[in-house]
Amino acid sequence: MSGRIVVLPDDLTNKIAAGEVIERPASILKELLENALDAGADDIVVELKRGGCEAIRVIDNGSGIDPADAALAFSRFATSKIYQFDDIYKVQSFGFRGEALPSIASIARVEMVTKKPGALAGVKITAEAGDIKEITETGCPTGTAVSVTNIFGPVPVRRKFLKTEATEQGHCLDVVARLALSHPGLRLKVLANGRELLNIPAAKEARERLVLVLGSDFLDAMLPLFGKGAGLSLRGFASRPALTRANARHIYPFVNKRFIRDHLINHAVMTAYRNVMAAKRYPAVVLLIELSPQDVDVNVHPAKMEVRFREPKAVYELIVESLAGALGGLPAPVLGAVDAPLSPPPRTSSISPYHARVEEAFKRYTLTSANRGMEMPAVQGGPEKAAGRGGSYHLFSEAGREEMPPPLMFSDLNYVGQVMNSYLIFAAPDRMIIMDQHAAHERLLFERLKKEAGRPSYPGPSQRLLIPEIISLPPRDYAFLIDCLPLLRDCGFEIEPFGKDTVVIKAQPQLFADVEPQGLLQDFLAEFMDREDASLEAKKEKIYAFLACRGAVKAHRKLTPQEVAALCKDLDAIPNAASCPHGRPVYLIYTTGDLERMFKRR
Repeated sequence: MSGRIVVLPDDLTNKIAAGEVIERPASILKELLENALDAGADDIVVELKRGGCEAIRVIDNGSGIDPADAALAFSRFATSKIYQFDDIYKVQSFGFRGEALPSIASIARVEMVTKKPGALAGVKITAEAGDIKEITETGCPTGTAVSVTNIFGPVPVRRKFLKTEATEQGHCLDVVARLALSHPGLRLKVLANGRELLNIPAAKEARERLVLVLGSDFLDAMLPLFGKGAGLSLRGFASRPALTRANARHIYPFVNKRFIRDHLINHAVMTAYRNVMAAKRYPAVVLLIELSPQDVDVNVHPAKMEVRFREPKAVYELIVESLAGALGGLPAPVLGAVDAPLSPPPRTSSISPYHARVEEAFKRYTLTSANRGMEMPAVQGGPEKAAGRGGSYHLFSEAGREEMPPPLMFSDLNYVGQVMNSYLIFAAPDRMIIMDQHAAHERLLFERLKKEAGRPSYPGPSQRLLIPEIISLPPRDYAFLIDCLPLLRDCGFEIEPFGKDTVVIKAQPQLFADVEPQGLLQDFLAEFMDREDASLEAKKEKIYAFLACRGAVKAHRKLTPQEVAALCKDLDAIPNAASCPHGRPVYLIYTTGDLERMFKRR
């Protein structure tokens, strides 16, 4: 390289710009759907081939594009929404009409057919690798149809980052479901390889669309949300504290009907649910926030998935108070509204803690803090490593000295008792052993699943449900689950499709007979939906580890001496008994020397 500064050619800059907006087929679909909405469409058809990896087609009944402007739609920085700088902060549409087309055309082949209402004919434009190849007059219905093929053909390296067809199709269905949720009056149809996946009629309100993103099981457990502030309003739905999910994927915030991902909003939601929801569980929430376009900047992210609020504190406080009020059965809050009564009615004690914490939480909260994981502080003077099979645990090992006790057999140990209904204490002549009952049983179930699932005659003994469990799922969850059915069947589940976006669970492994099947399935989807393992074997092991964790005896459960004896006997018969499938220690060993040093006896 000469190190000289050069001006990049247009074809290269177009591809670089496309990389900021077009991450996967779902990104293309999102831009095309938003263009259709900006054109006033209320009826849209989506066609996907190979999950959107091969082709995407979007047909709308919107206003179309004037023939004189159609070619300009494929030019960079061409827009019908901005004519001066200040217009950037007044945009009420989803994008600058046509801005996405040059990005898409630079990494694919695009064919657009469009016609204005009342026009005698439409226009057909074909563009590929950033260049317009053809412009012709054609007959077509009013509206616009855009076909995208040869996706990532001009940038083949991007194809390597695509996931399976099922995964990419799932992301496309997510885009459609979110759009349908925020636009109840929109009619949507989705076809995949010629087969109809979705046919969503127009609805009067967002509640009728909740099943698309949450499944029908949530409908009866959703609380309505209402809130109002100065120039700010909030509508939506929130799940009752008893109905939870394993991650935050079911928090759906919309700002002026635009779906976003925002750490501030997520933090506000979790603040409202604090102390009313189990640890490490998350609610299902749909938030439809409306405010003036001048009070929110939608241009901070190339794909417009993030926004910046002019008054973030007001948004944060309204969300917390609205959720807290709904969870406490209180009237909707009116925060800072110009028409608020001079003497508002006093609030009950159930909401007052939230009002006091909002200021504190907001001061502590920063957008960058959400990128840092929560770490468990190390215990001072605590154990430093777990023993391997037949190894020793040295809490305070002296330099140059290693004590190697004889191999550990759990059945030979003297069981002393259970502490906090979670930890099992054993004694040996020269050692004390503390076992985590959940981690031990988890390792046992994992090894059993791994061994049994490899047999040709497996699945082994299954527990048939007295009443089969019928579960309705969002489209993306359903597609993913159907793709995973062979793996789940190998583990002993009997799950079958049961109509559109619905499955029926008829049996589950006897190992998990005491686990509620619907919750197990929902946690499985939350755990694996956005993961893509390199090999089938890696995916199997992660599923075995997940199932073992859910089926293992939990902490805070009292075990009988007979159950402890059986657990010890089984642990003696398996490998890798020193740690659970997730790497946590199953047991810790304290030698006589360790205990004497801890009590300052040596």
